[in-house]
Amino acid sequence: MSTVIPTISVARTAHLTRWNAALLARNRAALFYAVVMPLLPLGLMALGERGNPTGGANAVTTAFLVAGLFPVYYNVLSQFVGRRDELVLKRMRTGQTKDLELLVSIALPGAFCALLMCALALPIAAAFGQSLPVNPVIYALLAVLAVTMFTAFAYWTAAWTRSAEAAQLTSMPIIFLVSLGPLAITIPSLSEGLQNALSFTPGAAMADLLRSGWFGFDGAGATDPSLTFADTWSAAGGPLLVIVAWTAIAISLARRSMVWEPRS
Repeated sequence: MSTVIPTISVARTAHLTRWNAALLARNRAALFYAVVMPLLPLGLMALGERGNPTGGANAVTTAFLVAGLFPVYYNVLSQFVGRRDELVLKRMRTGQTKDLELLVSIALPGAFCALLMCALALPIAAAFGQSLPVNPVIYALLAVLAVTMFTAFAYWTAAWTRSAEAAQLTSMPIIFLVSLGPLAITIPSLSEGLQNALSFTPGAAMADLLRSGWFGFDGAGATDPSLTFADTWSAAGGPLLVIVAWTAIAISLARRSMVWEPRS
């Protein structure tokens, strides 16, 4: 039995992406959350000791989570649900536009904003005395995986979101799940069992990868960089598996529950 691999028109997807990007740019609130909000946490490095790796790791981790939650997750969720309620998606699916083209074009503007923030974080951190990533490959891989994971979370959440206004409530479980993980780092007094449980959340996995791949920290409680380029690969194994697993789960659930027309 052969597997049919979906294909998309690059030209049509690019046209839809430009259209979605224009709509995002016209929405001042959405544009603020997509462009400005992810950069604000990086300013935390200015409040601490210049070049302090612990403060830098906390600031970059917060910025990374904000970039995933706002430009990607919440933006894709609200845009998809809003156009679904306006019957835009239903009308477009009756023509030549394919489902995958619609999904990719809605996700790309927010994904571009998030990846741009990840790139800008490098010179901004350097300006505050932080070192460049110990393993830039892991950092780049994390950026791509995070965008993919949050996009999948958005389309999964859209399945039970009745309106764009309701997205403010239906998005809370994922936001809570992602934000909960870094507690294992910021609250070292947590029990070992709770820390281990939190390590399987997507937010904790992202934080672990950032701390090891960029700053060379070995473990959640580490405060001094100790990992070399080679060491970071072994430290990244567990967190990478966690992120890949969450992404696969979200994609599978989104595909099974995708709703293209307004929910009654």
